[in-house]
Amino acid sequence: MFIQNCWYVAGWADEVGADNFLKRTVIDVPLALWRKASGEVVAFEDMCCHRGAPLSAGRREGDCVRCMYHGLKFDDSGACVEIPGQARIPPNTRVRTFPVIERSRWLWVWMGDAEKADPSLVPDTHWLDDPQWRSLQGYTHYDTPYLLIADNLLDLAHLPYVHPTTLGGSEDYAATQPRITMLERGVHVERWTLGTAPPAFVQKVKPFAGKVDRWNHYDFLLPGIFVMDSGMLDAGHGAPDGNREGAAMFHGCQALTPETAHSTHYFFAHPHNFAIDRPEVTRSIHQSVVDAFEEDRTMITLQSRSLALRPDFRMQPIRADEALGRFRWLVQKTLKEEAASREPSPAIA
Repeated sequence: MFIQNCWYVAGWADEVGADNFLKRTVIDVPLALWRKASGEVVAFEDMCCHRGAPLSAGRREGDCVRCMYHGLKFDDSGACVEIPGQARIPPNTRVRTFPVIERSRWLWVWMGDAEKADPSLVPDTHWLDDPQWRSLQGYTHYDTPYLLIADNLLDLAHLPYVHPTTLGGSEDYAATQPRITMLERGVHVERWTLGTAPPAFVQKVKPFAGKVDRWNHYDFLLPGIFVMDSGMLDAGHGAPDGNREGAAMFHGCQALTPETAHSTHYFFAHPHNFAIDRPEVTRSIHQSVVDAFEEDRTMITLQSRSLALRPDFRMQPIRADEALGRFRWLVQKTLKEEAASREPSPAIA
């Protein structure tokens, strides 16, 4: 089961041009995203209501889409406006549409009750297109359940072990205890590691002479949005007190979008606010992140295959699992609430 009433990232905005369709499956629903002449993005269920043919294999006709199986034509609201050889169009001849918001280079789609699609629930990721920050966009496909990836992001104690030559740094990072607080729609995590070795990806572009004080503060929000303020400053120079002069700072933006119960879309970028006039720095940071995420994918894929062999296996929690445990609890709570809201009211005698 998946949460319905929330915003999922369906793609990067530039994946949908003036004339193409973006085919993407989100929580088991095939979508076809396309742009009207105004530039507004429309999301159709990628199935013609007549025989289920994919509309992404159809033809654009102005702000309409024609199915190229039997020629039914649909306007941007999903209503059928033409059936070849048939004058009367039944009112239920339409395709399902989904609310879409294009914001900060991401396309957000609401998969549940359209009346509950509140734009204010779209998380703030403005660093993706803020002129004071630089980043490159990334995408990775996982053949694993999305919650295993969420577990990985909620437990950054794995950094020195999975990413020793990329994002990790020294093993003392894993020994620090984060501060975790619940949010209405997620979990907030604050982790400080004082007097630690700077990670390799930063040393490539902004080298530090000695130890650093490193922070990773992030929100992990339903359904699977990771927004992190992270960075480091020379040890003892006041970073815990708010000093950021001379720091290497980042605002990681990552989105997990379940494709199916066993596959996931992973969208990411790692904006930085230093050396923004040097594209080679941005490319280096991005490549380090890509390399690290491939390390994650290797480990999580191995984990997923191992778990598939033992359906009865029970994971043994440790202290580092607190944040991911709280997030999983929130997911289950939200699923139960949505299920209860769909149940019919008891009849009154």
